[in-house]
Amino acid sequence: MTTLRLAIVGAGPAGIYAADIILKAERQFDVQIDLFEQLPAPYGLVRYGVAPDHPRIKGIINALRDVLDRGDIRIFGNVRYGVDISLDDLKKHYNAVIFSTGAIADADLDIPGIELEGSYGAADFVSWFDGHPDVPRTWPLDAHSIGVVGVGNVALDVSRMLAKHADDLLPTEIPENVYDVLKASPVTDVHIFGRRGPAQVKFSPLELRELGELRDVDMIVYDEDFDYDEASKTAIKTNKQVFVIDKVLNQWRQRETGSASRRLHLHFYAKPVRVEGADGRVTGFTYERTRPDGAGGVEGTGEMRTIPMQAIYRAVGYFGSPLDGIPFDEKRGVIPNHEGQVLDDNDQLVPGVYATGWIKRGPIGLIGHTKSDAMETVGHVLTDQASWWTPAEPSLESVNELLDSRGVKYTDLDGWHRLDEHEMALGEPQGRARVKVVPRDDMIQVSRGE
Repeated sequence: MTTLRLAIVGAGPAGIYAADIILKAERQFDVQIDLFEQLPAPYGLVRYGVAPDHPRIKGIINALRDVLDRGDIRIFGNVRYGVDISLDDLKKHYNAVIFSTGAIADADLDIPGIELEGSYGAADFVSWFDGHPDVPRTWPLDAHSIGVVGVGNVALDVSRMLAKHADDLLPTEIPENVYDVLKASPVTDVHIFGRRGPAQVKFSPLELRELGELRDVDMIVYDEDFDYDEASKTAIKTNKQVFVIDKVLNQWRQRETGSASRRLHLHFYAKPVRVEGADGRVTGFTYERTRPDGAGGVEGTGEMRTIPMQAIYRAVGYFGSPLDGIPFDEKRGVIPNHEGQVLDDNDQLVPGVYATGWIKRGPIGLIGHTKSDAMETVGHVLTDQASWWTPAEPSLESVNELLDSRGVKYTDLDGWHRLDEHEMALGEPQGRARVKVVPRDDMIQVSRGE
């Protein structure tokens, strides 16, 4: 019987779903799957890209854990593609590879002053408060007034974490160093800026509601933003999500404010113009007031407004990173592909190389999209048998031998179970679900039983 030896690079939802779908698919051949993950722990952005006070979203991990715990997928953690293992190595040991490396870098916001000290990418901040092992343990939270540019769920996550009182995060899996820095934050005001109106935001009603539940934080919205045009009125009438968002925002308009120690301001119709600065540091944010253009978009009014602040976070999207030896679209931040089949510079299919998840389609869509996305890619993997590679060393042991020969301290599924149990044990005395181990070396030592 023919055997498909498949490597998947990236053990987040996209990679795990792809492995699960292949193993459950009708097929005429045997399948052996190895998942390679650069971090010592799996789950990607579900572990390192979701705010710690989101237990419902964290529940996705339970479904991913069930897939891995079946035992029919091998996982090699702490293995970096392009450093510890190459495309030539994969060709030597596998018939094909699926890249599911996601998008973890911040998209650019091309305005003057964005490079000033005190200007940050939201993705970097999320990685820090989620205890990502490859970012610094400290974060400069010394601003009283902070701006967040963007109206997606990440912008609301960042704004909530900045405005929320640190003690209210104690029941979560927030790392100790993150709690200490947030506890000392002098913040009083967080400002969210969106280029269009309330009916065109990208965040979900659930995220918005959670924002309004913060203790000792006033929600400030401005009446001038609610003079809706016909397109906005139609969106509110015909789209349930937009209807709920409008309802929540209008409820906030009726709230009494002024008693809380912190304030969260939502500014709509605010097009970023520049970050103000002095002595190399952020001192303010200037935006142009916009208005509906009658065609579903906005146009500038020429009216400029500046709000003093000492820090600004851009939450305008994630961006993929290039992979060694793999075609890359620098403009979109994705691997060029046709339905997951990777394309070269001449738009020709690259044999044996596939992509799924955000590195395939860009950082859009929720977990449900990731499943359907993986099904499309997997469909081609299963029917492309004629273009599979012919590995010189296809045995299971050969991969372990290769990594051992290079001194790679890789972790496996048993190692993840050890780390998982260790983190839960750390949290138990405090009544918490877990306390994350943050330093990479510590994660590896616990995983490897050292």
